[in-house]
Order: sequence, then structure tokens, then C-alpha cells
Amino acid sequence: MIERVVKVINRAGIHARPASMLVGLTKDFKSSVYFEQGQNRINAKSILGIITLGAMYNSEIKIIAEGEDEQEAVERLMRLFESKFEDEESASVQNTGNPEN
Repeated sequence: MIERVVKVINRAGIHARPASMLVGLTKDFKSSVYFEQGQNRINAKSILGIITLGAMYNSEIKIIAEGEDEQEAVERLMRLFESKFEDEESASVQNTGNPEN
């Protein structure tokens, strides 16, 4: 079993889009993967579970993985958190074509 703590660094926190990205990533792993925040532990392969965590900006989440590909699962999840979920804030500016909108 591997446990790592990661900080939510995207300003919007974990809402539907990041939750969907997390589920999309975790479903490919054979390992059991959980997110833990405070007393709440949820299955990281459940979009509803992730959203119900209510993880806001600067909150900390423990990633817990257990199984044959646990190391890769944790590393890839940490990279996704560190990328701010593929820099969604920059993507929204690029999509409008005008950063002042």
C-alpha cells in the first residue's frame, strides 16, 4: 500500500471536470485507489464520491493505492493534481481568445 498527500492547487477546487479526469485516470488501474480527506475516505473510481469530498483550493487529499500497479497509479494522480488538472484556468482563457473576458 502506498499513501501520498497532495494539495489541491487549482483555484476552482475539485468540481465535475477534474473529478471526471480523476475517474478517467483511476479506472485504468487494477489497484484499489482511494482519496481521503479528514474522516472521509472515498473510492477514487467514483465521480460522485470525488465530488462529495468537496475538496477546495489549498485543501489536502491523501491518495491511497493498493495493488499491483499502485506505484504508477499514485505517481500519475500526483502529476494530474500538480498540473492543476491540465491547467484548466489557462485553457478557459485560450478558449475565449481574449484574456479580458
